[in-house]
Amino acid sequence: MKYFVTGTDTDSGKTLVTSALLYKMSQNQAYERTLGLKPVASGCEQTEIGLRNSDALALIEESSIKLDYDLVNPISFLPGIAPHIAASQVGVDISPGALLAKIQLSLAAAELNHNDVCLIEGAGGWRLPLGGGHFLSELVQALDMPVILVVGVKLGCLNHAVLTHEAIIADGLTVAGWVANIVEPQTSCLDENLASLFQLMPSPCLGVVPYLSEVTAKAAAEHLSLATLVPSTI
Repeated sequence: MKYFVTGTDTDSGKTLVTSALLYKMSQNQAYERTLGLKPVASGCEQTEIGLRNSDALALIEESSIKLDYDLVNPISFLPGIAPHIAASQVGVDISPGALLAKIQLSLAAAELNHNDVCLIEGAGGWRLPLGGGHFLSELVQALDMPVILVVGVKLGCLNHAVLTHEAIIADGLTVAGWVANIVEPQTSCLDENLASLFQLMPSPCLGVVPYLSEVTAKAAAEHLSLATLVPSTI
């Protein structure tokens, strides 16, 4: 089982939710092994063993399938800027085809079986530019994966959430579920905003993650449900 995790924007909580889902899946007998991938990331840290991205490291921590770092995060950039700009500065190809080839190598190395699960975390939002007129959404279309949408709940999130939800469906893909992640706890009319999200997006809600004092995958997982994602054969 493979899902692509996207968000309404940068810092919507994609990594937290992806890590939490991996943690929760590892506790569920319906899933045998788990794997998180972060195909492209900017804002990395230079270490003695190469560039490392905190999001990718978080996914590695919660994955039971342990791959080499370069298979989890095959394309990484030092500056915290839009990936297509970073890629143009260093001459790296991040076209949909190039990213697809990297992901296929990672999936082949993981040797997934029917009841294994792989969550592929995107970067930015659904229409993240890849340069040359291409977008990250084209990669997901090529992968033909159902999508999990993370909504960063703050002022303006209703517009971002509905537009992203509509774009995913217009691209011919399925929204397997969405998660409301409270990123601004002082958001005015929080309950009313959440009610609007439920009304405006008919896809299943996998949970509402509150603003956490202790930001961990385990803590976030307590607020998520896998009911609609459990393998049908189980």
